[in-house]
Amino acid sequence: MRIKGLFVALAAIIAMSTPAMPATQNTPSMVVGDVTSQPIGHYDFCQRYSNECGPTRELMPVSMTPEIWALISQVNLYVNKTITPATDQDIYGVEEYWAYPVTAGDCEDFALLKRRMLIQRGIPTSDLLMTVVRKPDGEGHAVLTLRTAQGDYILDNLSDDIKLWYQTPYSYIKRQASYNAGRWVTIENGRDVLVGALK
Repeated sequence: MRIKGLFVALAAIIAMSTPAMPATQNTPSMVVGDVTSQPIGHYDFCQRYSNECGPTRELMPVSMTPEIWALISQVNLYVNKTITPATDQDIYGVEEYWAYPVTAGDCEDFALLKRRMLIQRGIPTSDLLMTVVRKPDGEGHAVLTLRTAQGDYILDNLSDDIKLWYQTPYSYIKRQASYNAGRWVTIENGRDVLVGALK
């Protein structure tokens, strides 16, 4: 009887503490936190393209319609097939340089070009967010997050398939704020992704 009472009490404690626990990794949308540091490469990019790094008109997330799906799939595939992967050191002779690629670029350059193309095609700026992640091998990587009413989708130069964020093998660190393209926020439920476990 005492053991049963202990289990009941334990269950009640767990139930009360559940809301304070971080969101699970398979929620459709990332849970963002406080403002955090802007990547140095993005800071430099904003010095050159200041009109692209200010406050945005924050709207409700776009709805993922068949037309939007077709558009993002086309843009993701086009950029992945058109731009040749190369390091900033190879292209610019420096360690980190965010830029719009012409023929070659690294991960953030791919993401920047996709972002620009989708903005030009009518996707709101507040829904297209540069995002910093960590690959399973621990290396830093940049992708583009499309914020939608159905969840956050990832456009990635390492994959032609567009997936919900938690279906990727990455650990999510931070992304642009939806209300200001020059601000970055932490991703609160991004560090507990089971790296490599989701295909």
